[in-house]
Amino acid sequence: MKHLVDLDEGALAAAQEHLGTKTIKDTVNAALNLATGRTLSGDTIDAALDVWSTMDLPDREDMWR
Repeated sequence: MKHLVDLDEGALAAAQEHLGTKTIKDTVNAALNLATGRTLSGDTIDAALDVWSTMDLPDREDMWR
């Protein structure tokens, strides 16, 4: 089902950054799922993993020292 809504562009951009989503649809659905405590979809999890894969994380060996 499609809905026509006016969105706060600043809030949308912040939500996309926070959730790691790229499209408006993915962002709104992820935010709704998060707000309701529902399990995230496979697409949302894939999007989050894509974000993690590009992050420069510290070396595990250095973390335990």
